[in-house]
Amino acid sequence: MEYKDTLNLPQTSFSMRANLATKEPEILDFWDEIGLYQKTLARNKGRKSFILHDGPPYSNGDIHMGHALNKVLKDMIVKYKSLRGYYAPYVPGWDNHGLPIENKVVEMVKEEGLELDRMELRRRCRDYAFHFVDVQRQQFKRLGVRGDWENPYLTLNNDYEAIIVKVFSELVAGGYVYRGAETHSLVYLLSDGSG
Repeated sequence: MEYKDTLNLPQTSFSMRANLATKEPEILDFWDEIGLYQKTLARNKGRKSFILHDGPPYSNGDIHMGHALNKVLKDMIVKYKSLRGYYAPYVPGWDNHGLPIENKVVEMVKEEGLELDRMELRRRCRDYAFHFVDVQRQQFKRLGVRGDWENPYLTLNNDYEAIIVKVFSELVAGGYVYRGAETHSLVYLLSDGSG
């Protein structure tokens, strides 16, 4: 007789090993299959809203620990509010403009020994940004962050850019934008209360 047969061990269908590297993707796929995010939103539709305005990451590489910590903590807040009965949608987004993306693309172009005109550089920056939106989307989903991942806001979308121009024109029309002799630090303006 084996020693294990002399023990009164519980009988369970649970695996004796966690195998999280295998199990976690299965759990995330199950959440997608049952539409957990959509069901949660539907359950709380019409109730008081909780909107977390998440500053978007640049789409210029893989996520790092700072991204992971940021997104997971914010996801916990949104999930908590949702469990408390709030209508709490999360719309992820990416900042697709600026030097971080352009610097990466210029570095790659230099390694290839190419010289590009402005339009080709912009096209490559756009392609690069879209590539890393997809990469980061999968990485954030792998962390278990729930949200409307199929409909993110991207700052390089024409509609988004048009909204920025519209709001900027409203600021100009309201006299909030002007050409002055010096620039003011936002921190200074907020702490001083003057403009």
